[in-house]
Formats: sequence, C-alpha cells, structure tokens
Amino acid sequence: MEILSAIVQLLGGLALFLYGIELMGAGLKNSSGAALKRVLEKVTGNVVMGVLTGALVTAVIQSSTATIVLTVALIGAGVLNLRQAVSIVMGANIGTTVTAQIIRLGSIQSDGSWLLWLFDTDTLAPIALIIGIVLLMFIKSKRSNTIGDICIGFGILFVGLNLMTSGVEPLVGTDAFIAFVRFLNNPLFGIHFGLVLTVIVQSSSATVGMLQTVASVPGAGITFAMAYPVIMGINLGTCVTTAMVCSIGSSKDAKRTGVVHIAFNTIGTILFLILMTVLRKLAVFGEGFWVRSVDSGNIANFQTIFNLATAVVLIPFADQLVKLSMVIVKDDKQKQLRHPELHTLDEKLYNSPALAVSVAIKAVADVGTLAKTNFEKGCRMLEKYDPAVASEIDVDEDCIDEFTDRADRFFIGLSKAVETEWDDRQLDMLMQTVPNFERIGDYATNLVELSQRLVADNATFSDMAQRELKLIFDAVNEILTITVDAFAKGDNEAAKRIEPLEETIDDMVMILRDRHTKRLKSGACSVGSGLVFMETLTYLERASDQCSSIAVMMLARNNENILQNHYDYLREIHAGNDAAYSAEKERRREQYIKPLKETN
Repeated sequence: MEILSAIVQLLGGLALFLYGIELMGAGLKNSSGAALKRVLEKVTGNVVMGVLTGALVTAVIQSSTATIVLTVALIGAGVLNLRQAVSIVMGANIGTTVTAQIIRLGSIQSDGSWLLWLFDTDTLAPIALIIGIVLLMFIKSKRSNTIGDICIGFGILFVGLNLMTSGVEPLVGTDAFIAFVRFLNNPLFGIHFGLVLTVIVQSSSATVGMLQTVASVPGAGITFAMAYPVIMGINLGTCVTTAMVCSIGSSKDAKRTGVVHIAFNTIGTILFLILMTVLRKLAVFGEGFWVRSVDSGNIANFQTIFNLATAVVLIPFADQLVKLSMVIVKDDKQKQLRHPELHTLDEKLYNSPALAVSVAIKAVADVGTLAKTNFEKGCRMLEKYDPAVASEIDVDEDCIDEFTDRADRFFIGLSKAVETEWDDRQLDMLMQTVPNFERIGDYATNLVELSQRLVADNATFSDMAQRELKLIFDAVNEILTITVDAFAKGDNEAAKRIEPLEETIDDMVMILRDRHTKRLKSGACSVGSGLVFMETLTYLERASDQCSSIAVMMLARNNENILQNHYDYLREIHAGNDAAYSAEKERRREQYIKPLKETN
C-alpha cells in the first residue's frame, strides 16, 4: 500500500509540475506577446542572432516545442525563411534549459542566511502563490491576472516537485528501483529511457525535472554516468513532437525545419555520446567523476552545457543542415499556389496572439491588394474587353472568396486567444475589413459582366461618357490605393484622407447620373449602353463606400467615440465641423469635380 501511495504521489506531483510549467509559460508569453512578435520579426540571416533569439523566446515561453510551432507558422506566413528558422531551432534547445536551472532553486539551503532563506523554494513557492492569488482575486485587470498566473504557476511547479520528491523517497531501496538504477548504468538504455519518457510526457522540461527530483532524493544513487545519457535521450524525445508539429498541414519549408531539428539533436547526441565514452575510457577525469552521485544542480548544468556545446559545434554547419533537409523533403513538381501570400493564416499562430494579429494584418492587406487589382482590371474591361483578363479576374475572385472563408475561421479561433485590448480591437477591425475587401472583389466581377453585356449588345459608350468614366475611374482607383496602403501600414493619417475622397466620389456619381439621364432622354445614348453606364456608377460608388468603412474601422481602434458610434462620427465631419476634413474635401473637389464639370 505504501508503494501504491508513493506512486500516486509521484504521478500527482508530476501533474502539478506540468500544470505549473504550462501556467507559468502561458503567463510569461501573455506578458511579452508584443515584444515576442518584434523579436521574431527582426531575425536576420545571421545564424548567431537567430540562435540567441531562439534561446530567448524559449526561455520566455518555457517550451522549445512552442517556439518551433511559432517558427513553423512564421515560415508559412512568409515572415521567416528556412535559413532563419534553422538558427531559431538551434537556439530553442538552449532556451529550454532555463526550466532546469529554475528547478535547481529547490536545492538551495538557507543555512541561517536571510537572503538564502528567501530564495529557498520552501519559502519562495508559498510567497509566489500568495502574491498570485491576491493579484487574481483582488486586482481586476488583465495585466495583474497575467502576473498572477506566472506567480501561481511558479508556486505550483515547486509544490509538484515536492510532491514528486515525497513520492520517490519510499521507492528508493525497493527491488524495482534498484533494478531501474542498474539498467541506467547502460548508456543506451538511458538514452532510450529519456526518449520514451519525453514522448509520453510531451515535455522535455518535465522529464528533466523528474530526473532532478529523483537525483535529489538521498540514497537514490543516480551517478553522472547514469544521468548524461538520459539527458541526451530527452533531447531526442523532443524531436518526435517536432516531427508531428511540422508534418501536419505545413509547407515544405516547415517540414524541413522539423528535419533540421531532428538532425541537429541526433547529430549532437551521437557526437557527445562518443565524446563521453572516449573520455571515460581514457579516465580523463578519473573514475570517481563518473560514479559520484549528482544532484539537481549538476543535472541542470550538464543539460545547459550539452545544449550550448551542441549549438556551438553545429552552428558552422547550418547551411549543410538546410541542404540535408531539402534533400529529404523535396519540392513538389505540381503547380504552385496562385497566391501563396493568401495562405499564411496558420492556427499554430494562436500560440502567440500578438504575432497572429500581425500576420493576419499582412494577409488581409494582401487580399485587399488583390481585390484592388481586380477592380482596376474590371474598370479597364469597360474600355476594352479581354476574355483572358476576364478569366483571370474570375480565378482571383475565387481566391479572395476562399481566403474570406479561411479568415473567418481563423479569426473566430484567434478571438479566444487574444491577450490585450489593443489586439482585440485589431481583430475586430480585421473581421470587418475582410468582408469589405471581398465585396470590392465582387464588384470587379460585376464590372466584367457589364463589359460582357456591352460586347453581346455590340454597344459602346459615347465619347463624353468615356471621358466621364475615365475621371471617376481615376478617383475610385486612387481611393482603393490609399485604403490598401493605409491599412497595410496602419497609417491613421492616411485613413483620414479617405472619407473626403469618398464624399467627392459620391458627388461625382450624382453629377454623372444626372447628365446621363439627360443623354438618355435626348437619345444621345442607347438604352443598352445607358443602363450599363448607370450600373457601373453604382459599383464605383459601392467600392468607395467599402473604403470608407475600412477607414472608419481603422480610426476606431484608437478612438472610443468612433468605436461606439461610427455614424455620429461621419455625420459630424460631413457637417463641416472638422477643418482638416473640409480642406481635404475642397482639394479633392478641385482635383475631380472641376475637371468633370469642364467635360460638359
């Protein structure tokens, strides 16, 4: 019964330990989401900087797997290339050793020192739990809740470790434990044990933590010769998770990233296993070094040294690892995606919501560019019909529609993960902007249909109608360009210039409808071409309306009043209460209304 109770304690402690790591890592990630985004986006082709970045990110989020997941997602988003990803993967192995160094705090003995007493985990863990609970229960803010999660995660981590220690102690000295320790004398068994246990637990930090816990129990008899193969096996075990992450629904470069991680860890393990074997055979450090018992700190130090040394040795061979991955994962010979930039929304990005929002903004800007290009083509089709261009517009419109469906699903999932009010507002803007761009794309196909009607009826616009359309085409194409550029850059000042131009386009439409009605009545224009002209004006006006909506949503991110009531904002500026707006509108009237009147 005592043995059963010990096993239950061990497993319960492991559960708490895993939960503590998860909670602390999530809190650290939430508190540094924006910084994490900036760091990853600035990774260059410099391998050393990439390694340092990978180590830093992993140290923050407490998971090398999570770092690799983000890296894979960023490859798909076009933010990182394979060469940059490889260096980050190398660094991830270093960053994951931070957890083991945190765990070694449990071996600190106060020895009467006030400072050491404070850092003793028997003191620090309860303090962290108290602080965490106070922040969560009594201070109602997102920031305090995040810090509270970090503190509670830290405390739970050590409660779990203590519980595991309590569970291991009764097992020490049993026949099963003695047999287990005997098996560990075989390095190959140690490697396999570390590998299998890591695959089962799905956390290298947890597996190292378990090894540290066992080693810290008096009488356990875990020697250095037993420990180092297990640590090497743990590193290999992380590759299994990486392989799964990188192989499911990922790009070729993402899969190659997984291959590099596996190759990196495998080569490092083989090299150091050979090195350690040779060193022991030659008795370089003396036999006593290999058979002495190790503690939590010794294990943490070896893991850090092993991963650092592996990175240092293999950094010069980064290009060779990339080439190896390209040999193993070959390029498909099948046709490439027409618009790969529209296939960057990967659910793996949910691990870093701030980064996900950034990638989503770029993707939506790309779909906006495609919709704008399609609309411009549609306008030109009314001047000269081209069946090949018409086909291109239809194909690209399908791409826009497919993106819209994917984006809707992506945004719904992301809405559950966003961490800050700013990202939440960004997401609201994105969710409303995509349909606006999608409608602009729809209007492009509508213009194609109108051009086809002209061809079928063998109808043409009058010279006057053509000159009028040229002017309003220029105005609408300009507002589309300003809108897409402003959205891509997050430029609110540019967004403010959209509404005056939109109102000017509305005035142009009113003037042109009135003129064309008179031409129809006088017989100067055929009924067929006249109806196409009127419908064209409708789609031009609607396209500019979508631009207005996008601009308002952009401005609403920073303005609570606009966010709460868009219509009041528009009503106020249309009334002439904004001097800058009035000046810009006057400039646009001079640019477009005046020449339009001169064509009459």
